[in-house]
Amino acid sequence: MAETQPRAIAVHGPARSVGDSPDDASVMENLTPAEIVAELDRYIIGQEDAKRAVAVALRNRYRRQLLPEELRGEVVPKNILMMGPTGVGKTEIARRVAKIVDAPFVKVEATRFTEVGFVGRDVESIVRDLVEVSIDMLYTRRLEQVKDEADVAVRQRLIDLLTDQVVSQGRGPNGSAASGTVGSSRRAAAAEERRREREHDRLAALLNEEALEEETIELDIDPQYADSGRDDFGPLSPDELYGSFQDFLEGYAPSPRRARRRVTVREARRILAQQEQDRLIDWDRVIETAVRRVEDAGVVFIDEIDKTINADGEYAAEVSGEGVQRDLLPIVEGSVVMTRYGPVKTDHVLFIAAGSFHNTRPADLIPELQGRFPIRVELQSLSEEDLYAILTEPQNALTKQSVAMLATEGVELVFQDEALREMAHLATAVNATTEDIGARRLHTIIERVIEDISFEAPDRKGEQIQIDAAFVIDRIGDVAADEDLSTYIL
Repeated sequence: MAETQPRAIAVHGPARSVGDSPDDASVMENLTPAEIVAELDRYIIGQEDAKRAVAVALRNRYRRQLLPEELRGEVVPKNILMMGPTGVGKTEIARRVAKIVDAPFVKVEATRFTEVGFVGRDVESIVRDLVEVSIDMLYTRRLEQVKDEADVAVRQRLIDLLTDQVVSQGRGPNGSAASGTVGSSRRAAAAEERRREREHDRLAALLNEEALEEETIELDIDPQYADSGRDDFGPLSPDELYGSFQDFLEGYAPSPRRARRRVTVREARRILAQQEQDRLIDWDRVIETAVRRVEDAGVVFIDEIDKTINADGEYAAEVSGEGVQRDLLPIVEGSVVMTRYGPVKTDHVLFIAAGSFHNTRPADLIPELQGRFPIRVELQSLSEEDLYAILTEPQNALTKQSVAMLATEGVELVFQDEALREMAHLATAVNATTEDIGARRLHTIIERVIEDISFEAPDRKGEQIQIDAAFVIDRIGDVAADEDLSTYIL
């Protein structure tokens, strides 16, 4: 489903934002469980048990912040294990709830760590990725906060540079005025200042009108340094090891000097904006706050956890399914992961694991890992009525997305209710006779229904196209009825 910025919802108590905190940290708003569930209802149909479970888990985070400090550290998050077939909303619930509370979020596939060449401790890359996400979130927010101040500073610097350039071009070889006027130094300086003020005002007006964008200007440009710190914080994956080695070599290379280049005013504005933003943003504060947000508010979604269970049900210490479970165990139960930004504690990171568990059970996980996911919820397969609701109710419904996309071409697409019900019926039938992939089946069905319309849209500007049940059946009815065809096409 497409990502949509969640609407603002009421909060109880003095909710704080990044701009209110001296650390520029986005703090968990004390949303009630009912408010969280109501927000999830705008995007996800059904699965009330799962919604309530994550809502309570997040509310407990807020409650923990209100505890005395000596007790706060003892309260650990109640990690959640979701069980249910694919396409019923497991990932979407975790992703949406992280957006609602503005928390750092990463999704990983547990099967990623069972690939050939896997190194056990690579599971710690989950935490490293979470830190990177948190830093990016805070940095983006800080950019928005300093944008206006940076724009003012850039404009002033551009005007000063342009004025210096124009005034210097009007001087003689010895630095006196080009006209050769002889007078006292005081009168010459006053005349120079008046000329400078006139040029300053004239150039400021032209700059406001964007009339100087293609003019060239000389600019001292600071070189862009890569992170030169050496990462000595423990075993790295091959990609991380290579990047760290490159950083190490760059740290010993001679630092390049500032380069003086002639660029257009348009390019100078971009370069100066980057310099001003970097000057205004306190990177040390951003990193410090981002790490703290990961420790206090991070959310990790581990999908396909059931695929790490060996078919024979026997446990093994090797790098296999159970080996991955054993490697995941330390970060789930709480440990310190060393990153290039320093140590990160995972004691209070919320972990949400999910799997279909078709041929296995949660009890087949190693006992230690089972105990770290005390809250277990089962998500139900989607009925025909659920699929119909998915097509009509969510704010980001697939039909609404299709209508909006074709509207950009000037085509008005109208889905009649009977067409929506027919698509839900066909999706249910195909899910029942082939692999049940839940709501993901609707993506394929809708694309097949509007395929020709989408292809011809540029030539059908201004038309209104009605999609009824007959149109849907004509496009995919025969395919859905043929079990062999539907296996490969739908």
